[in-house]
Amino acid sequence: MRIFFAIMFVAVNCFGQKYPNAEISNGLITAKILLPKEGKGYYQGTRFDWSGVVSELEYGGHSFFGVWNPKFEEGLHDAIMGPVEEFTVIGYDEANVGETFLKIGVGELEKPKETSYSRFKTYQIKNHGKRKVKVGKDQVQFTQNLKMSNGYAYHYSKKMKLERSNLILSHSLKNTGDKAIKTSVYNHNFFMIDNEPTNANIKTSFVFDIKPEGMVKGFGSTASIEDNAIVFNRAVSASESVFSSEVTGFGSTSKDYDILIENLKTKAGVHITSDRPINNMVFWACATTSCPEPYTKVEVQPGETFTWTINYEFFN
Repeated sequence: MRIFFAIMFVAVNCFGQKYPNAEISNGLITAKILLPKEGKGYYQGTRFDWSGVVSELEYGGHSFFGVWNPKFEEGLHDAIMGPVEEFTVIGYDEANVGETFLKIGVGELEKPKETSYSRFKTYQIKNHGKRKVKVGKDQVQFTQNLKMSNGYAYHYSKKMKLERSNLILSHSLKNTGDKAIKTSVYNHNFFMIDNEPTNANIKTSFVFDIKPEGMVKGFGSTASIEDNAIVFNRAVSASESVFSSEVTGFGSTSKDYDILIENLKTKAGVHITSDRPINNMVFWACATTSCPEPYTKVEVQPGETFTWTINYEFFN
């Protein structure tokens, strides 16, 4: 118990401010996890899950995460770091103006007068639910319990554990309400391997024949597809991005959730796998980070539990 409190209330300095965090290590990997806390935690936005924000991770003398977005404002939707996740909203269309809808990992949000939901704006959080954080030497466990008056309710658990050269994200979502929960969740994967800018040294490989489709930007000029990999023909400038709203080619099994991100200059990288299939795939890159965003479909009937695991294997 003394270890738990000593770790939990250390503060990390970001943008000149100190925020509660936990430092965990297994002797091979060391990571700093920014902890969720209403009004005091680093992330106060309403886009991403508040649990699992990683400000630093080192393995084998290499670094893998950091401040990719130099702009910081409290509540900014992407003032965040690490392998962070976002759930799609639940109950937005059925809510009237002034009523609430649900964003798992964030809370119950008030619907303002607007034409459609925007993940890029900050909504008022009417109910944060009840959060708990348990810190161990090589792991952190987050839980959030939330109940809405309209029948939506859940128990969400997320554990980040270090095993050998791996960071394992284990998730569990139990539907404790009266309504079915239908959503999807993706990991944005804000990797910054050895702080390398997005350029020809960064390569993202897949096991399937990828095609950038939907809304596409920068492919064929700034970026190209070579042997089932996304490569950059030059450095991405601060004023541009590379984007595909629908990366296609994956199948219906978890074997295609197999992604490799490498820094070709420093020979460090990460191998990403999951026990669930890809439901959708987005790719986005800016000057400081290059991000494959694989989605997992989540449907949970009342009383049932849905689980999924993402594994990050680091190498050098």
